[in-house]
Amino acid sequence: MYDNLLYQSVDSLLTADIKNDNLPGSVLFSGPDATGKLTAALETSRILSCKNNPRGKWSCSCSSCMQHKALVNSNTILLGPRDCCLEISASKKAFLTAFYTGEHVEATRYLFVRSVRKLTMRFNPILWQDSKKLSKISSYTSTLDELLEEIDPPRELPQYEELSKICDKIEKEALGLEEEFMYDSISISHIRNLSSWARISLSEGKKVIIIEKAERMLEGARNALLKILEEPPENTMFILTTSKRNSVMPTILSRVRTYNFTARTDVQSKEIIDRVYHDESEGTIQQYLQTFLAIPPQKIKEYTHNFYKEIVNGIIPDVASLVKECNKFDPRILLQLFLENIYQIQKSALTSSKGVEASSQCTKAVRDCWNNVTVYNMSVEASLEQLVKEIALINRLNENVLKQAYDKL
Repeated sequence: MYDNLLYQSVDSLLTADIKNDNLPGSVLFSGPDATGKLTAALETSRILSCKNNPRGKWSCSCSSCMQHKALVNSNTILLGPRDCCLEISASKKAFLTAFYTGEHVEATRYLFVRSVRKLTMRFNPILWQDSKKLSKISSYTSTLDELLEEIDPPRELPQYEELSKICDKIEKEALGLEEEFMYDSISISHIRNLSSWARISLSEGKKVIIIEKAERMLEGARNALLKILEEPPENTMFILTTSKRNSVMPTILSRVRTYNFTARTDVQSKEIIDRVYHDESEGTIQQYLQTFLAIPPQKIKEYTHNFYKEIVNGIIPDVASLVKECNKFDPRILLQLFLENIYQIQKSALTSSKGVEASSQCTKAVRDCWNNVTVYNMSVEASLEQLVKEIALINRLNENVLKQAYDKL
């Protein structure tokens, strides 16, 4: 079991609980980003539906396992915000390279197909019924389904040139879907819709609902989920994941069993990148995936320094040009990196009592900027313009302490 979950001791706990029929109906996978929580959730769903005995081997060829490997089993629903396109780009590179060299073709084929379906699964019509966005979403997902059928196992793959074109089209459509419709928080309508689906009886198998980034549920969604967990539907399992356990509602935590995931070392990450993507890289898995950004992280860092330097020197940055240069901060991870850089820069003021106060205020301003975009749907440009005003005011009211600290960097 859990052959694909690397360097996580929690796999033995999960395996033991499944074998001993001791796995509860609601669990929480908690730990830092990129530690395999979603991998474990999807594997748990596959294992619980496996028709063979003993069950759980990745090599199992029962009809249920084959559907789960390709992420097309209708008994599993996945929802929650996630930046998928970097993983899709990395998987595409691995797949095309493997096809060209003739090594690891099937493994990377599954890797690429699954990376795309980790995106499309979040737009299951069950979750989006009655939404005005459904028809436009369906246009993307239908196109992606048709393209994926051309490379789905065990279908014979076309020649390299044709395969490359298909993969490029898939990547482009996936990026369009993510840019236009990926949500930043889980809404009450999603929870209500999956609740209705969960209560429909199955002729066979087990329903599994995976809620990624459970801390990103709106208040109404949290309360709606709590009601389901209090009286869970028969033969349905809930798997929640989070990197911020303290942000999950305590009453929800009281109704789930937590399985803890730990951060991997750089050496372990390097081996995972080699085994999964058949590529060489130093640093974390997240850092490797960020190399597939249209704008390199180092360039984002340069933009951030120029932005911050102008503010503390009393110059109003050209936010509109910045947004354009940064590809409108799409995918959203570009904005996350930009704001994380600002957070790190302003920490240079933590050398005096006045600096500590200014840094605390800056931290709040940066957090508000992120929430304005991701929670309150403010445009990136408007949110950054507000951040400019707030940092400038903080610097002025604290006697230029931010400028003085920055000048010493």
